[in-house]
Formats: sequence, C-alpha cells, structure tokens
Amino acid sequence: AAMAAERALAMATCTAPVNIAVIKYWGKRDTDLILPINSSLSVTLHQDQLKTTTTAAASRDFTEDRLWLNGKEADVGHPRVQACLREVRRLARKRRGGGEDAAALSLSYKIHIASENNFPTAAGLASSAAGYACLVSALARLYGLEEELSEVARRGSGSACRSMFGGFVQWQRGERPDGTDSLALQVAPETHWPELRVLVLVVSGEKKPVGSTAGMQTSVETSPLLKHRAEVVVPERLAQMMQHIRDRDFEGFGQLAMRDSNQFHATCLDTFPPIFYLTDVSRHIIALAHRYNAHHGHTKVAYSFDAGPNAVIFALADTVAEFVEVVKRSFPPATNGDQFVRGLPVGSAALSPELAAAVLTEPVPGAVQYILHTKPGPGPQLVDDPSQHLLGPDGLPRSRA
Repeated sequence: AAMAAERALAMATCTAPVNIAVIKYWGKRDTDLILPINSSLSVTLHQDQLKTTTTAAASRDFTEDRLWLNGKEADVGHPRVQACLREVRRLARKRRGGGEDAAALSLSYKIHIASENNFPTAAGLASSAAGYACLVSALARLYGLEEELSEVARRGSGSACRSMFGGFVQWQRGERPDGTDSLALQVAPETHWPELRVLVLVVSGEKKPVGSTAGMQTSVETSPLLKHRAEVVVPERLAQMMQHIRDRDFEGFGQLAMRDSNQFHATCLDTFPPIFYLTDVSRHIIALAHRYNAHHGHTKVAYSFDAGPNAVIFALADTVAEFVEVVKRSFPPATNGDQFVRGLPVGSAALSPELAAAVLTEPVPGAVQYILHTKPGPGPQLVDDPSQHLLGPDGLPRSRA
C-alpha cells in the first residue's frame, strides 16, 4: 500500500536555457514537422540570467491534461504542446517494447505542467526555445527517457532543439522528409570560450508586431533573397562560423554574426508585404557598434538581432565595462531607480575624450530599458530540490509568494 501511495504522484522539474542564433534560422520547408530551409548555429545563454523552469507531474487522480504558464492556466491543447507530449509518450512506449513496466509510470495517466520564465515572454528573448526545450526535458525525465531529444523539442519550436545543448550548437537542416536527421549537435561546450560575454540590450518588452511563425512562412513564399540565402549563403557561412568558434577568433566570429543578422533582417524587408523587426533604437545601436569598433580599429563588439528590436551584443570580457559605459552615455537610463545593468557584475570604466568624441552622438534618454550581462552556459538541468517544484503535492501550482 505504501508503494501505491508513493506512485500516486510522479513529478519532475527541469530548467532550460535561451539561445541566440548567430547564423539565423528563418523559414520552414515543412511546417508540421518544423523542418528548416537552412541549418543554423547558436550560442546557449547562461541560466543564471535567463531560464525557463518547468514541472511535469502525472497521477492516476488527474482527470485531464492541464498547463500553466507563468501562473496562468493556458491551452494544453495547443498543437505544438500536443506534438511534444505525443512524441515523448511514443518514445516511452517504444522504449518499453510495448509492454507496461510495472515500475514505470503509466502512459495513460493525465499530466499537469507548470512553466515559468525569469524574463518577459515573447519580448524577442527566445522564450519559445527555452520553453519547449524545458517541456521536453521535464517530460523525458518524468517518463525515464534518456535518448536524443532535440528532435522532439524541434516539434515544439524549431529553435528549441538548439536549447537542448549548452555552449555552441548547430541545428542540422537534415535531408530526410520525415525529419529524423533534422537535429541539434553541440559544436563546442560553454567552457570552450570562457572570455565570451553577452549583453542583451532590452529596447522593448512588448510583443512583436509579426510572430516568427507567420513571418517566416510569408518570407518563404515571397522572398527570392531568402531562397538565395538558404541555398547559397548559409552553407558557406555555417562552416566559417564553426571554424571561428573552434579558433576562438572573435574578429571572425563577430563580423560574421553581424553580417548574418543584417542579412536576416534584409530578408524580412524582402518579404512582401515587408516585415520590420528593427526600430530606430535598434539601428542606433547598430551604428554605435560600428563607430565603437572603428575607433578601436578592430571588432570588439558584435550585434545580433532576432525577430524583434532587442540587441544581443557579443564581446570579450575585457571590453564589457567600457562598452556598457558607452551604452549608458548614449541611452541614459530614464530613471536611476530600477537597476539599469542586470545579471553578471560589470566593472566601472572611464571613457577617454578621444573615444567619447569619436563614438558618442546626441544621447537618447530612456531608449534602452535595461542591459542584461550574461555569458554562454550549459544545456537543460534537472532540479533535484523538491521545494523548487512549481506544482504542489496536489498537482496544482504552488502559490509563489
């Protein structure tokens, strides 16, 4: 009887990271299986600054599958959530060779899922990547799966397959129509390049004007530039970028990251009707980065923008303090209240008069809401501490005091 009570509620909690593509994914060749028109390459960010936490629980007593996002109940029937659930259960069934293992969790039990981000959702901070990577990790843990799961995460959100690994990650386009070879591979772990740092300049926490899912399919249908990019440009760039990462060559890495970001946004402009993700502030940051690099005579900072206005700036650790000071002087914080620089500590730096004269232009107060300082980090983690579960013993969300 004790065993039966013990098995009444099974629970697993995981965390998963955000990733930023430096060779961009834009466009699917199969919208159902989420197969991309080109391979992509990303940097996984550290979970101390940006992460999703997800708890999955199963019980014979649950009457229906349920989902809570950031404390609010959400639609568990969402096709992509269902695709992930279906795939994980299918793998669990296959793994058990069809026979029900008495010790294993019953696949017929309904499940409750709670997920929380420590950053604003849909603000162009890749929340779907972290969210689906986390969902799949927690479900896999619940059902005792160990295998290659990036393929399952891909069914939730394409970029989520890259969040299944830490460090530097390639999502291979794959060739097969069934998508079995469209998966993520780690190019190098986060420890490979310890000096690399990332600054997220949050321009706006608003939801984007055109969601990525709709936007990229309009691009596939209407942009000849996107077709050229996928077939001709990306394969060469991917090989170059992997080499720059292996060599820890920041000059090459930074230049290519900026060029690829710019080309991605060019394909958005080439889409008909055109899609605008960058704002005046985004363009201001781009110009600032180029003036800063020109002043120093080499690439010290590199920007990359996803489907939104927030800038992701790559730099080496010894550049961070000075560049943060440049950003502060260019976009003075609207209030000195809510801290402007968040995340990893940033030292103070004085700007030389030469740099100030060459790089700074008329300040735009309040244009950047805050700066998040982070670095590359590991893939999904299992949370062992039961007090960290997002669901209580009753399988309902704990009130987060």
